[in-house]
Amino acid sequence: MVSSNSEKVSLQLLKGMTDVLIHRGPDGEGHWISDNKNVGFGHRRLSIIDLSTAGAQPMHFGERYTITFNGEIYNYIELRNACIAKGYVFKTQTDTEVLMALYDWKGADLLQGIDGMFSFAIYDKLANKIFIARDRFGEKPFYYHYIRGEFFAFASEMKALWNVGVDRNVNNKMLYNYLEFGYITNPNDKSETFFNEIYLLPQAHYLVLNVTDLSFKLCKYWDIDYSLQDYSITEESASKKFLDLFYESVKRRLRSDVPIGSSLSGGLDSSAVVCVIDDLNKTKKIRQNTFSAIFPGFEHDESVYIHKILENINVTPYFTTPDADVMLKELNNVFYHHEEPFISASMLAQYEVMKLAKQHNVTVLLDGQGADEILAGYHPFYQYFFKDLKRSNKELFKQERNAYLALHGNSKANPVPTRDYIDYIRNISGPLKKPLKKAYRWYKHAKSPKFNDQFYSEYKNYEIVLNSPALTLNHALYNSMQWGMAQLMRYGDRSSMAHSREVRLPFLNHELVEFIFSLPSSMKIQKGWTKYIQRKTFENIIPEKIIWRRDKIGYEPPQKEWMKKQVVQDEIMGFRELLVRNHILNKKVLSSPIRPARPSEATDGSWQHWMAGLLIKGVDKKSL
Repeated sequence: MVSSNSEKVSLQLLKGMTDVLIHRGPDGEGHWISDNKNVGFGHRRLSIIDLSTAGAQPMHFGERYTITFNGEIYNYIELRNACIAKGYVFKTQTDTEVLMALYDWKGADLLQGIDGMFSFAIYDKLANKIFIARDRFGEKPFYYHYIRGEFFAFASEMKALWNVGVDRNVNNKMLYNYLEFGYITNPNDKSETFFNEIYLLPQAHYLVLNVTDLSFKLCKYWDIDYSLQDYSITEESASKKFLDLFYESVKRRLRSDVPIGSSLSGGLDSSAVVCVIDDLNKTKKIRQNTFSAIFPGFEHDESVYIHKILENINVTPYFTTPDADVMLKELNNVFYHHEEPFISASMLAQYEVMKLAKQHNVTVLLDGQGADEILAGYHPFYQYFFKDLKRSNKELFKQERNAYLALHGNSKANPVPTRDYIDYIRNISGPLKKPLKKAYRWYKHAKSPKFNDQFYSEYKNYEIVLNSPALTLNHALYNSMQWGMAQLMRYGDRSSMAHSREVRLPFLNHELVEFIFSLPSSMKIQKGWTKYIQRKTFENIIPEKIIWRRDKIGYEPPQKEWMKKQVVQDEIMGFRELLVRNHILNKKVLSSPIRPARPSEATDGSWQHWMAGLLIKGVDKKSL
């Protein structure tokens, strides 16, 4: 925390903030206040690199810099060697100390050479400024509360801010967009959260705070030009470079002084991670453990694919099978750690997988998250691919469309894209678009109101509309990376840190991501296959039954079956009543039956009502 009033910066307040974050760092704590009494840093430590007390934070360097750092710098060994060649001397073996040396050497430019996940704050005593940065993809969070000229407080989770008196007021604009459209983040303002006056530092940004007058400037330090594509590259060359970059990314993410394992879902991405680790483990020095959620009897259970991987590699597998009872028992805990709504019960499965890893003393897990967003793994990406082709090459469009139909037919996993009047309104352009959408929303509310009239009237005009709708596949992937991935990163961080586990994502090495974006669309979707170049790259490493799967639709628990249980429906109805009492939902929703559906299908909002109810319950003391 930083304040112009030194009385507001105290060890007691700092300890109050770190105490509620003990799950993020159970191995130690530290607190520090600057000589001028205006700056205070606190830290909870999860020991991963250099387990000695020398790695404790806040850490100091050169009698000038002090840092509090959350995350991992995977290429810290190479960066450390470069610093040593420059004349820097180190007292520890940590990546934390390397960050401060790099900042002293390069200033903000240090961020360009880092491969890692991080949020950190470095106080420069001489300049009386704080340099704050967050990683390119938002793997590690950074929340802050700011009163210009007076106060700046920050933390990895909002509960630390609430614990020092920051108001816990729900942002009804975000709540409306969540209940109406399912938005978890605001793609047009990535700093916005579900709480007023609490902000999120956007991914790939840094912030420089002047301690003297508590002013700050915000800068974006990394981006991708999605319009630049290399049409000359061959499939063979692309596969080779993909493989080289991925292997290097995995090797760096295996650096650890504590046990390492992997999440294994049975899909292409997690299988790639596990199989590459096994291939790198020729000497069997790595004792690889895998952790999986399985749902025997469920149509989308991944057990058969998980076991296909296990047949071919040397691992120790562990399994968990959460059910509706576990969901009811743990959902409050899951929401406590997430603090904001999430889109489906898949978060519960992820939470239980991390719990399983903790039970078996594996601290670090590698995971395949992020691949779908950059390699066109989701079904909606087809529409952008086909639209782009239809404009640029009608003959190729027909070939690819026919190949898609031949491969998928009208499967449940990849149904034929359809167009209806809603789709027509969504895609219309020009001056008619806004009034048509407004008229449709008004008609929908008048016919079957789900919102309280006053709530709807007040917040309907705050509908989030993407500022830059995609026109090409690469543009759609860029949008997905910019804001769709943000919620995925929050999910992974919160589910893992709830159990003091660290998740590392090999697909999110920035050099690999930049390379994938440089590839033409035909290497991302081809002959009906999404993630085409990834499949070709790993076809000699991953079993064929997995590499050429057609039915994978994502990480999905049997939520539909769970929500049919009367005890679950009673829980949801209770939260509907809470939302009606708080003048958010229309009382007519109380007479509407709960119709459970898979997350990928249209729903009656039951899951969103549950999540919104938990959000309101957390701030409405009368409802507790």
